[in-house]
Amino acid sequence: MELRFVDFLEFIGTFAFAISGIRLASAKHFDWFGAYVVGLATAVGGGTLRDLLLGVTPFWMLSPSYLIFTAIAFFFVVLFRKMLVRLDSAFFYFDTIGLGLFVVVGCSKTLQMEAHYAYWVAITMGMLTGAAGGVIRDILINEVPLIFRKEIYALACFFGGVAFCLCDAIGVESVVAQIVSAVTVVIIRVLAVKYHLCLPVLKRE
Repeated sequence: MELRFVDFLEFIGTFAFAISGIRLASAKHFDWFGAYVVGLATAVGGGTLRDLLLGVTPFWMLSPSYLIFTAIAFFFVVLFRKMLVRLDSAFFYFDTIGLGLFVVVGCSKTLQMEAHYAYWVAITMGMLTGAAGGVIRDILINEVPLIFRKEIYALACFFGGVAFCLCDAIGVESVVAQIVSAVTVVIIRVLAVKYHLCLPVLKRE
């Protein structure tokens, strides 16, 4: 099977997102099985919802690679758990990398569909692929989902999707468009956290 660049990004994103999920499960003192399940749900949750909405077989059911990469991520956390659990920055960077890569994967796969979906659908699928796994992760570990807090998260996915579609619209090479999109998400997330940028909080009064 020919490995495309977007497939490579999906593998790396799976590894990064799985680590973010397993790391949080470890901090919550989950057992090994529970931590693996949280990591897997984080890694494949968004892509699964995307594929179901697009009417195709969920990607992880076509290859065991994603289960294997999640297992590798699990043992990575086991080996370096003391360092990862103590460092909040470790969760942030793994989560941000996974977020950026999965936005690219969601947009790219949507535009490659035979149905010829519009750009706004690709942006939506990119946001869903990137953010939904984190929502599932936070629900499983009994936390308020990060996407619903004031920290910029889904908005970074949106701009990453817009960057991808703009590049595609003007004919930029696919690999370059994917890199630009992922970097856009990462930069926005990093700047938002560094400078405490956030959306207004909805209040009752």
